[in-house]
Amino acid sequence: MSPKQQRGEETADRLLDAALAVYAEAGESGVTVSALTKSSGVSLGSLYHHFGSVDGLMNALLMRWLGRLLDEVGGALARSRTARTGIRAVVRSYLAFVGEHPDAARLLHSSYADRLTMAQARQVRDNQEARLSPVATWLEQHVVSGELAPLPAPLIETMMLGPVIGVARRWLSVGDVDLDQAARVLPDRIWRSLTP
Repeated sequence: MSPKQQRGEETADRLLDAALAVYAEAGESGVTVSALTKSSGVSLGSLYHHFGSVDGLMNALLMRWLGRLLDEVGGALARSRTARTGIRAVVRSYLAFVGEHPDAARLLHSSYADRLTMAQARQVRDNQEARLSPVATWLEQHVVSGELAPLPAPLIETMMLGPVIGVARRWLSVGDVDLDQAARVLPDRIWRSLTP
């Protein structure tokens, strides 16, 4: 990588880090060009050069953290031998990620993220295809083996992740849920809902 490319990557990373910090401190309405350039120390021209707009920057930030979350969940799933241990791994890795990265998790579970994924669902899924395909393959293998109920993969994904996302949102917004307790209780409850 040339020094110019390296500087470009460092600038983009500074902008992404600044965007998360500004979002965490001021919410969606606080993510302005002025706040981003002040927080990052990067010029307005660099912001537009790398991301095209504030929306482009926020979309890139969402994809960055969604990718990291999917890497964590997918990695935990890949190390699981059975459907039951896989469900446990997914629940625990997801909730651990939320606890370790609350600012990023707040963004991923925000109305901003919801609007983006509703408007651009196919693009988001295509963008994360390399991370999502192994999960779909894993689910299919365990349905075929008879460990999981013979349901369509999207329904299994929803049944597996719905309660986890609900707990994450509650912890991030209200804070009255114990993530460790949820990580202990949810896997068996979800497992029972997915057995044939």
